[in-house]
Amino acid sequence: MNYQVNLPYPKPRVETENIEYAKILSQDYAGMISEDTAIHLYTYQAFVLSDQNPTISAVLHHIAIVEMKHLELLGETIKLLGIAPKYVTYSQDNIKHFWSSSSVNYTTSLPNMLKQDIKAETIAIENYISHKESINDKYIRELLDRIILDEQRHLEIFQQLYEQQKKLDNQ
Repeated sequence: MNYQVNLPYPKPRVETENIEYAKILSQDYAGMISEDTAIHLYTYQAFVLSDQNPTISAVLHHIAIVEMKHLELLGETIKLLGIAPKYVTYSQDNIKHFWSSSSVNYTTSLPNMLKQDIKAETIAIENYISHKESINDKYIRELLDRIILDEQRHLEIFQQLYEQQKKLDNQ
């Protein structure tokens, strides 16, 4: 199974330093719905499912690895934009909000996990599209376009798994 699209990632680059763009990207990096949260969520789910459903556990593990690549690319881009890639987001009044594990949904029900994963990927895609519209830097927009393709692939996978699980539950 392909857990990411078969296209290379663009090298992190920026047209110029821009702290505001870095703050926008920090939401994708370490917000409530972010690469950091996705890594922790999918890793947690993979652990929980490792005995009862090793196949889905493996899928979650592989998707978490793709999310780690996204985190790395965003972190490098945030650094190039002029701030340290800390696990924080910034409010309108420039207050730092540190990432918290309370952003992870700790359900142990497979159907609820998959529903949460579908919801998270949907919101992540919407956030990336919105952030891309707010950022006028061709290199960052190119990177976000590439990440969006992977997130769309993850959404497809979770939707397929959810439908398969519904069929199994109805038998």
